[in-house]
Amino acid sequence: MSPPPRTDSRLAALCAEEARKALGEYESRFDEITRRARDRFLARDWRGTQDDATERLHLYSEVLARLTNRVMELMGARWRARSLWSATKAVYSALIARSIRWEVGESFFNSLTRRVFATEGVDQAIEFVDTDFDAPPNEEETGLCQVYTGAVLPDLLATALTDVEGAGFAADCWEDMERATRAAADRIQAAIPQADAITLEIFRGVFYRGRGAYLVGRIGANGEATPVAFCLRHPSASGLTLDAVLIGEGDLAILFSYTRAYFRVDAPATYGLVQWLRELMPGKRVADLYNAIGYNRHAKTEFYRDFVRHLQTSRDHFVAAEGTRGMVMLVFTLPSYDVVFKLIRDRFDAPKDSDRRDVMRRYRMVFEHDRAGRLVEAHEFEHLRIARFRFEPSLLADMIRDAGQTVKLDGDDVVIAHAYVERRVRPLNLLFRECDAATAIAAACDYAQSIKDLAASNIFAGDLLTKNFGLTRRGRVVFYDYDELCLLTDCNFRELPQSRSYEEEMSAEPWFSVRPNDIFPEEFPRFLAFPEPARVALMERHGDLFRPEYWRGVQEELRAGHLPEILPYVEERRLRVPVLG
Repeated sequence: MSPPPRTDSRLAALCAEEARKALGEYESRFDEITRRARDRFLARDWRGTQDDATERLHLYSEVLARLTNRVMELMGARWRARSLWSATKAVYSALIARSIRWEVGESFFNSLTRRVFATEGVDQAIEFVDTDFDAPPNEEETGLCQVYTGAVLPDLLATALTDVEGAGFAADCWEDMERATRAAADRIQAAIPQADAITLEIFRGVFYRGRGAYLVGRIGANGEATPVAFCLRHPSASGLTLDAVLIGEGDLAILFSYTRAYFRVDAPATYGLVQWLRELMPGKRVADLYNAIGYNRHAKTEFYRDFVRHLQTSRDHFVAAEGTRGMVMLVFTLPSYDVVFKLIRDRFDAPKDSDRRDVMRRYRMVFEHDRAGRLVEAHEFEHLRIARFRFEPSLLADMIRDAGQTVKLDGDDVVIAHAYVERRVRPLNLLFRECDAATAIAAACDYAQSIKDLAASNIFAGDLLTKNFGLTRRGRVVFYDYDELCLLTDCNFRELPQSRSYEEEMSAEPWFSVRPNDIFPEEFPRFLAFPEPARVALMERHGDLFRPEYWRGVQEELRAGHLPEILPYVEERRLRVPVLG
């Protein structure tokens, strides 16, 4: 005799408990991978560091896939009954009410429901569109930071950097601590002159990324607090070095940039950490900071909530984004909100020969790869529902005509099945039309450096036209057009063959064989439009970009297993500790 069917309330309780257990598994494994960062750093295990970063990126989807299957198995024929899901959400909300990462738990449940329902827009009954809690349900986290005071600055720094109960490393791990702290103190005192009664506050967890470890905090002096970060490296068996000191919101904003890979930082109270980081960097959105510490799925939740609030308090209309029309992407923006929305066109203009699946694969590659401070992260959103009146009519007509597989009208709303959302930057080709010579030279040289940084991380941008690069508000050049992006090691960099006759030289088509992955760096300058002073400076400082030897040399390094180290700060921030004797 088969057992009687479960009641909705019993089934909701079972499914909510399965979701809570899966959330616990995700958090446990996330923390386990994160905590390995310290041992990897001390052992100089850079390959293991990279493997851990990749494993943690995939963890969320792996746990969620198993949970989805389990919940669908429990619900059976009722797996799409919204009343049952609404009850499950209510039980789950109670289960996470005292969780220290309650906000991450809400986004986790949203991910589950989105796998079951292709919801157009949002549904408060089965999703945490807004948080269920008016205030953090857990007690306010105390002891986030360790405070050091009562000594001169070099001694405070030495204490903090060697405080193993805080974020520091034991004194015997360091190479010449005394000279490093003296150089760091000189740098800080030059930025904060006449400081007295200095207080140093350092977050108790270390922020690890790539080959670097970062102690983040603030210095209190003269009645003000200045954000600061100490950048540690482990270049040899001789010990740790203090490579740089970052001072001020601007420096920290670049360290926590949306163009960087995620930090691994041991932070049980994510809400408390993010609120504290925002005190250091008030210009950062909450979503950006969750993203920076590895909670990219919850970052999407925070972004969406912020976006909805902005729509409710603004009146401007979505318009086509400035810049050259894309052959693969249709791009639009809301002028009062600093992001762009990118839709894959139904058909691509010649000579593009890729398809939707290929474009999505390349965007996925960017998500999984080290962005080296030069690739803008693109968040994927599905089934966005936005009021029709917010779109400028000509833009909406273009969307329906050119992206009809993605966009549809539903009454008074526009429903977008799939979009990438990126931070808005100033396209370089537009910048060069309006800026002075000094700005153009700086941007052109950083454009070249961005290509080199990407190459060192095994990325070839593909299309090097300046319309595909932009300038951030912090003055860094980044790349944002990914439909031709590929691994550098997949390319074949060749010298341009010399013509053997006048007819060959004047031919409109190549007279020599060209394979799909063949690249001719000597041809790059033909397609790059720069103001003349900027072109001259670029050729003087980065002329090697236009010779195949440079590219083949980078490939040799990558194939030999040499991992890149692309610093998240400019050379001027590094400490030059003199070697005595």
